Parts: sequence; structure tokens; C-alpha cells
Amino acid sequence: MRLKHIHIPCIVPYNTAQRLQESLVSYYLASKADPRHSAPPPHIITAQFHPVYTCGRREIGTISPEQQAYLRANGRAEFVQAMRGGQTTFHGPGQLVAYPNIDLRNHKLSPRHYVCALEKSLIATCARYGIKAMTTEHTGVWTSKDDKIAAIGVHMRRNITSHGVGLNVGTDLWWFDRIVACGLEGKRTTSFEKEGVIGKSVEEVGKVFVEEFGKTLGLERIDYEEYEVS
Repeated sequence: MRLKHIHIPCIVPYNTAQRLQESLVSYYLASKADPRHSAPPPHIITAQFHPVYTCGRREIGTISPEQQAYLRANGRAEFVQAMRGGQTTFHGPGQLVAYPNIDLRNHKLSPRHYVCALEKSLIATCARYGIKAMTTEHTGVWTSKDDKIAAIGVHMRRNITSHGVGLNVGTDLWWFDRIVACGLEGKRTTSFEKEGVIGKSVEEVGKVFVEEFGKTLGLERIDYEEYEVS
């Protein structure tokens, strides 16, 4: 089985990647509903977004208009209510967003083991660049107990995954200073650049992450394609 890597080569609005992953999830669900349809291979989308704050599904309807206006920063950022787990976070230029769309049953993964696979892949990606990362009692991947380099927020429907991870490569960390990222008081956000790894592109790091994620699934073959944004 191959892992299909779809990379969006330019910085796009959040909804561009969201529509793409929704179409892939619908493809999976259709194959489940009708056995005449062959199951699609596992996919993973990688992208960078224009500045956007997203809240998780448990916060939908709880963010006041005043808070939303603040997050939009006078039109410099969007605010989106997402169906992923987790709380409010930021996505923007310099951050790798990776959305795996897979059927957990095909890979004999429980939801918890899937999150562990994402964490393991992020830690291995950081290690490839000389960054020692780890897990803590909090979700995500950290370079210390107080410094978070990658966030994880996933959604599952009939064992089909969507949403995924945000790994800070060259992200402007000012954006995180405006919120209590992921609801964790007293914690900081870090990045490749803050950890001393300068000049790495999101596209390059994305390919490494997809390779490491493929290893966790036992998939050595990766088919890469660029998504043409209309």
C-alpha cells in the first residue's frame, strides 16, 4: 500500500485545505457505504495557511464576538471554528500543517495509538534536524516541559481521520503571544528557528514528516503530487 502525499505549494486560506480534506473524507465514507467502491489509499495533505486562529469543536459557540474581533487583528487574521479536538490555536506562514486522511481500521490503530503515531512522527522529524523533542502530560510535542513546538488536533468519523498537526518551522511566534495557546497557561511556543535551526522550508520539513509518518504506518512508498490551487 502506498501513502499519497498531496502538497499545496503556496500559502492558502484555511478553507482551501479544509475543502480538500473534506472531499477525501467523503471519498473514504463512500467506499465504506458501497463495497463496490475500492477503498482509497491513505492520504496526507501538507500546507501553509494565511494567518488564522481556529478553535476546537468543544469551543464552538463559546468565543464571543469581541474575542473573535480581537483574534482577527484588524483584518490581519481569520477566525474559524473547526471540528478538530483541542482548543484555540494559530496557523500561519512558516508553520507546517499536515492533515492525514486514513482509515484507522486498515492500519489496526486505535484513536489513542493514532495520536501516539503522530507524536512519534513529529519527534522523529525534529530529530532529523537535531532538535530533541518529547511528549509530556499535555497533548502535542515539546522541546521542554514548557516549550511546545507542535500541536495536535484531530477529528475522526467512522474511523476516518481528518485535521492533524501544526509544526512550527519559521512561524512568527508573536501570533501565539496573543492567546493562551491550546488553553495551557504558563506555557510557551517554540519553533525550528527559535531552537537554532534556520533556513528550512516548510515544504522540505513536510516531506520529512510524511516520510516519518509513513514509517509509523509501515508504508515505504510515498506518491507525491502538488495540488493546483484554482
